[in-house]
Amino acid sequence: MEDTSETDPRELEAAKYDLNYIAMDGNIGCLVNGAGLAMATMDIVQLHGGTPANFLDVGGKVQEEQVEKAFNILTQDPAVKSIFVNIFGGIVDCRIIAKGIVSACQKTGLKLPLVVRLQGANMEEAREILDNSGLDIQAHDRFNEAAEAAVKSLG
Repeated sequence: MEDTSETDPRELEAAKYDLNYIAMDGNIGCLVNGAGLAMATMDIVQLHGGTPANFLDVGGKVQEEQVEKAFNILTQDPAVKSIFVNIFGGIVDCRIIAKGIVSACQKTGLKLPLVVRLQGANMEEAREILDNSGLDIQAHDRFNEAAEAAVKSLG
């Protein structure tokens, strides 16, 4: 039996939904799919002068509800001042991510700056979902530009 008495409650909550979460000391919440992309995202955020608040990998089989839960976890951290979603939809359908983002923003009343980069499967349809949501989402196609926008969104 695993002793979870010293485990961050957000890590335990993430695990319930097959999400991988590790808290860090920064202020940019990162929601990414795949450990490699997560590491690259943290690196490029730091390159632009930002600091990641977490490692949050939603995985390749993510569903809309998991995206919502991921947003709930990110917004529980008072240090998070901006959210950066960086998805490469090789396996992941970007439409699922976009629908989850919109739903999460509507349910949580998200007030934080939100920067989103979706590349891959069904990214055009996903972009339309974000664009037609009426939400204040900064969508970018290029990784570097998205990371820079996430850092600049802090003010």
